[in-house]
Amino acid sequence: MTDKDLTDELKDTAFRMNADIIGFADPGCFMDRSYTGNRPADIMPDIRSVLVLGVGVPRGAFETLPQGRAEYTNTLMAGTATLRVIAFQLARLIERKGYKATILPSEGSEFGYWYADRRTLKASMSIKYAAYCAGIGNYGMNHLLISKDFGPKVRMTAILTDAELENEKDMTLPLIHEHCRSCLKCIEICPAQALAEDGTIDKHKCADYMFNTLGGLRCGMCIKVCPL
Repeated sequence: MTDKDLTDELKDTAFRMNADIIGFADPGCFMDRSYTGNRPADIMPDIRSVLVLGVGVPRGAFETLPQGRAEYTNTLMAGTATLRVIAFQLARLIERKGYKATILPSEGSEFGYWYADRRTLKASMSIKYAAYCAGIGNYGMNHLLISKDFGPKVRMTAILTDAELENEKDMTLPLIHEHCRSCLKCIEICPAQALAEDGTIDKHKCADYMFNTLGGLRCGMCIKVCPL
């Protein structure tokens, strides 16, 4: 039995704290053969739900790129800080109801920065895939989440819990956004040439560009040119 009251309370609390997106994924979706990342059950064996949170990133942060990379990076960090505060309060709420909760890292969860495996550049779990399973959006050719309301201009985090929350997956969503295959602007603009038309990404090229060429600043060009 799902805990509908807790699901509703988590939604209300998240939106009151200025979250723009909240969704709930069944951890069973990570057993799909198309998913090749790490699974949430490896972190929490008795997991029953993945709660996904998001905030929209102000569009002005992208319009100044590439000159405004410091401002863009700082704006992303502000989004991450906002999500951490919201997620921490939701995790406490979940535990007051008698369940367990832990928060996945959002900033640095990709491409080897702090939290990811330095060899494979894989995060402990894909928040983007959890968002897809929760019906929040699907993937772009830039390998980013294309959310329904904000496109790729969104910051995400997730909470793992043994509470069985209501999963609202939109089963009509294709894995890859239908607009992306005829656009390819992100592939053309990528300064690291990390994206390919066959849908693959060279994570090491992307990481090297951000952490060596840009000295740790974020790039953002594939998001800036995205029309979604």
